[in-house]
Amino acid sequence: IKALEDLTGVNAREIPLDDPDTMSIFTSLEALKIDDDGSFGKTGAVAIPEFGTRFVRGMLEITQPHTFDELLRISGLSHGTNVWLNNAKDYIESGDATLKDVISVRDDIMTYLIQTGIEPQQSFKISESVRKGKGLKPEWEDLMREHGIADWYIESCKKIKYMFPKAHAVAYVMMAFRIAWFKVHEPLAFYATFFTVRAKAFDAEYCCAGLDAVKRKIREIENNKDASAVEQDLMTTLEVCYEFYRRGFHFDTIDIYRSDATKFTVTEGGLLPPFISVHGLGEAAALDTVEKRRGKEFISVEEFSMCCNKLSKTHIEQLRALGAFAGMADTSQLTLFG
Repeated sequence: IKALEDLTGVNAREIPLDDPDTMSIFTSLEALKIDDDGSFGKTGAVAIPEFGTRFVRGMLEITQPHTFDELLRISGLSHGTNVWLNNAKDYIESGDATLKDVISVRDDIMTYLIQTGIEPQQSFKISESVRKGKGLKPEWEDLMREHGIADWYIESCKKIKYMFPKAHAVAYVMMAFRIAWFKVHEPLAFYATFFTVRAKAFDAEYCCAGLDAVKRKIREIENNKDASAVEQDLMTTLEVCYEFYRRGFHFDTIDIYRSDATKFTVTEGGLLPPFISVHGLGEAAALDTVEKRRGKEFISVEEFSMCCNKLSKTHIEQLRALGAFAGMADTSQLTLFG
């Protein structure tokens, strides 16, 4: 959020938490001005903290949240244990309950029991037992039935192993919604910040290769049951790249004079990748390169590699493959006889 504020000059605390366009991306792609092409879900929640994983995006598609309170409930459901899977999800899909009915955070149980007429201290005892995964005593079940509480709700209480506190959900969702606002209203700043701060395993070879190449690489990793953790991280980053391309943006070619060491830079309609987006090129070498190139004009790849000597031959070849040396001679030697 600090990085987004610095890039845009927008005070995140002044972002309205009921902005309709921002709210809409949790159920639709319309505010991002792209349609659902059947690739990676029907929502615009990719890269939004708390809501960006495939698991939670699936929850969004089932629950269709349209209010901040409903986002809170989804945050609680996604952080609990045995709260969504084999529990709330089943009751929503069967029609026994809606998102606003199911138990999502610790506080839900106590407040609901009090509303049904159960004495507050007793309600607190029951909610504490449930949220710790200790279930219900038989006499509590009888009490709940006496007060008209549905069987599905009692069953749900007995399945829960751990529950998230509502205050945590509020803090998380406020942060997520503010970041989502930037995604809708300041998209290049959003993607620049995501790729700089959050993206794991950004690899220019794949990420900067265009829409079709990105989609192919995602499918390749998806279909590889032995995909490594690095490949899984790359796939998550590639999903964000795919959306970035679909919104009409592009990556500029890495520039030996203008690329930053570690940060993506906003350009006209796109982003300029930093040196560390080159596979295997670490932060120390990237910072060293930016320092050593200062004020210089290189006449050849050879001169650049000698000056920026923390870069290995492999790094130079990767930069060449990415087009960073386009139009530059390989060596500084003059050919006297040709």
